[in-house]
Amino acid sequence: MNIDFEQLLFWATLVTGLIVLADFLYFKRRRQKKAASAFSAVTRTEPKLPHVIEYSRAFFPILLTVFLLRSFLIEPFRIPSGSLEPTLLMGDFILANKYDYGLRLPVFRHKLLNIGLPQRGDIIVFRWPPNPHYYFIKRVIGLPGDRIDYVNKVLSVNGQQVLQTSLPTLPAEKSIPRESGEMMQVIEKQEDLLGVKHNIYQEPSKIGYNFQNINVPEGMYMVMGDNRDDSADSRYWGFVPEENIVGKAVFIWMSWDSFAPYGLKKIRWDRIGRRIH
Repeated sequence: MNIDFEQLLFWATLVTGLIVLADFLYFKRRRQKKAASAFSAVTRTEPKLPHVIEYSRAFFPILLTVFLLRSFLIEPFRIPSGSLEPTLLMGDFILANKYDYGLRLPVFRHKLLNIGLPQRGDIIVFRWPPNPHYYFIKRVIGLPGDRIDYVNKVLSVNGQQVLQTSLPTLPAEKSIPRESGEMMQVIEKQEDLLGVKHNIYQEPSKIGYNFQNINVPEGMYMVMGDNRDDSADSRYWGFVPEENIVGKAVFIWMSWDSFAPYGLKKIRWDRIGRRIH
């Protein structure tokens, strides 16, 4: 089942807020008048609150605070797949900065304040264009107006080839798990995306998905995973509209190794606190 937590939080905040407001404007005075007519001034005590009002008073400030933080500043996400390995691993929990790309009206997503736009090399969280109820996370490799080529697993942006460098300190090949648990053989390289350096995985046994002269439309972004041969991205389902972008991934606050031996699932302490590049 796919649950839109943003809408759920919005409605929970709205309903509890309306109950608190209605109590303040009407029900509180009604209870006080009823209590005053039933008891003398000496014995009168504050009447007991109905449960719905009591719970609304308790939860509304918490819900409102969480809603505002998630809507305008920062929002947590979990990495569910290995499409951005080696940069982000399955089981990483990240924070996405929502302020850098402008303030949007929650739920309705209308932009209120235009602060900035994604840059080439940013890792962004966005609503998947084929079904906006799902969140995806990928790296921006093409900005509006860019011309992108991808031939023999090598990117070119506006006619400039993106340099890939082998890493002599790492093994020629290594095994990493897919989401299914099946192992795959990959090589790791460093890619310099016109000034943004990051590592990528390539699977030698797979043929690259070649394309040439792809022009990124205005208001759109082209995204790819760092795990180039195991990522469902713009190569397969198209561009990301600017209005679908939620925020920029900036920080790993927790990481959980789901592939550790059964009963020994463990925290990856070395990943906690890492900035995301």
